[in-house]
Amino acid sequence: MPWILRTDRGSGDPYYDLVQDFDLIVASFQTQYGIRLSKDLKGMKWREFKALLVGISPETPLGRIVSIRAEDDKEVLKHFNKEQLRIRNEWRRKQAMHVSQQDIADVLEQLRQGFIAMAGKQ
Repeated sequence: MPWILRTDRGSGDPYYDLVQDFDLIVASFQTQYGIRLSKDLKGMKWREFKALLVGISPETPLGRIVSIRAEDDKEVLKHFNKEQLRIRNEWRRKQAMHVSQQDIADVLEQLRQGFIAMAGKQ
């Protein structure tokens, strides 16, 4: 599962954060690429780091956590254990706290416009 990089949180994906998940990133680089970020990060260009991060496999520590955080299939969620649900719900709560007032206002305006459009088509 490749993840597109975004710039708003320093991470490119809504399911991981470069700062909060740095230990998972370090472990995943070691697992997948054999790269020890504690040694190799200083000489690594940002572009290279981003390219490697985008290529992280779901079989790495970060990949497994991202898979849990991103899961939306109700049938799959029924089979999550307590720890998986805790990981997913904790991430979702943190993400909900990052929604700006402008984002909320924009969504509400879109809903209002949608309802106006629906009312006009009756």
